[in-house]
Amino acid sequence: MCRKCGKPLLSDASLTCGSCLRDEPAFHHGRSFGLYEGVLKKGINLLKYHGKKRLARPLSDMLIQKGLPPSMQTADTVVPVPLHHKRLRQREFNQAALLAKHIAAHLKGRLVINSLEKVRDTSPQVGLRAQERMENIKNSFHIANPEGIKNKSILLIDDVVTTGATIRECSKVLKKAGSGDIYALSLAHGMVE
Repeated sequence: MCRKCGKPLLSDASLTCGSCLRDEPAFHHGRSFGLYEGVLKKGINLLKYHGKKRLARPLSDMLIQKGLPPSMQTADTVVPVPLHHKRLRQREFNQAALLAKHIAAHLKGRLVINSLEKVRDTSPQVGLRAQERMENIKNSFHIANPEGIKNKSILLIDDVVTTGATIRECSKVLKKAGSGDIYALSLAHGMVE
């Protein structure tokens, strides 16, 4: 796994993936529970697309039980990757916020959902190549309440990370607004085909 973003590496001879070497992300490091396949994929899809909100706790518990690195355990603030208000209205909940709520409670950290906002309704990332994902998500996020994240170490939560375009963009915006170290945590890591 890449020591920076948590993506599976193609070679045992490296500790960092090509994407992170070419364009270092604003987050300190990332971690995913597992690959976006099998039972994990089914659980995430049931939560995300079929409204099975009761799965948020056991999915969060999987992340916690895997053992978070000490740096993630000491984060001041837990921030979920936000949904655009249009998508939030359709889905009626933000799956990343549900995961973040349980993780913040476990870590006895502060959950902040009113600082990072998605201000541009983007096309779904599914089916897009890496470069298309980066272009699609560019300038989509904004800091509405900088005081919620200023000088705070942040644990940024998302359900699935594929190319890392979304967490990279969120991290860039958080860092620009004055946050401290940022750590990215997701349930699953998918591969772009």
